[in-house]
Amino acid sequence: KLPTMKMLLSLIALLSAALLADTAPPTCYSRVLSLSKEITESFKELQTSKAVDSCVEMLPRLYLDIHNYCVLAKLRDFVAYPRCEGVFEVSELKEKARSLYTIMISYCRRDLVFLTDDCSALENPILPPTEPS
Repeated sequence: KLPTMKMLLSLIALLSAALLADTAPPTCYSRVLSLSKEITESFKELQTSKAVDSCVEMLPRLYLDIHNYCVLAKLRDFVAYPRCEGVFEVSELKEKARSLYTIMISYCRRDLVFLTDDCSALENPILPPTEPS
């Protein structure tokens, strides 16, 4: 009975250690990456939504690549865009973009590495091919 109890306690300790290893705090890079993906997806949903104002069609394109130095200018332009002030979804998206910009220039400034400064890549992104269905 005692060896079974030791084995059971060892298993519990091992599983507890594995759970703790998965709960590591997010890095600055992982936070910026997840927020940029969230913003890009929200923008796509906003563009395809039928319930939003016609001004949404005029919004600057918002494809974000945090490895492209031009993303900082893209975020600034999007946040400063004067139209759609009364559309809640756009205001919410602008607030997220403002947060991402602040995180990138303040908190993560030394952690980020920009691999390119190709501003046109943010205007006409090369999207991965879709799988045939």
